[in-house]
Amino acid sequence: QVQLVESGGGLVQAGGSLKLSCAASGRTFSSTTMGWFRQAPGKEREFVATISWSSIWRYYVYYVDSVKGRFTISRDNAKNTVYLQMNRMKPEDTAVYYCAAAKYSRMDATMSMDDYEYWGQGTQVTVSS
Repeated sequence: QVQLVESGGGLVQAGGSLKLSCAASGRTFSSTTMGWFRQAPGKEREFVATISWSSIWRYYVYYVDSVKGRFTISRDNAKNTVYLQMNRMKPEDTAVYYCAAAKYSRMDATMSMDDYEYWGQGTQVTVSS
């Protein structure tokens, strides 16, 4: 079992920044690929970013096209925490953001929701125009 708790959401003006955090417990964090997803009102949940597990200081990261160059996913294995730094935010970034942990240890970084089994409760991010 993996428990995930997100924090850092809130209201920000367009062009501003927010940093989301997700604290994990219950499994060796360093061996777990992590992801961020979001769900806007009336829309399906979508992939945002993923960062792979690693036994050395090298990770693979992938982003949805709409956030490339603006969002950065990172992890601190010593703190069992994954982050999502969001810069130059746009109103279309408004959504509930969810942190997720891959089903199995040492899975490759993945953009597929089906590969994630553990989810946080979500944190609301609102970008005003």
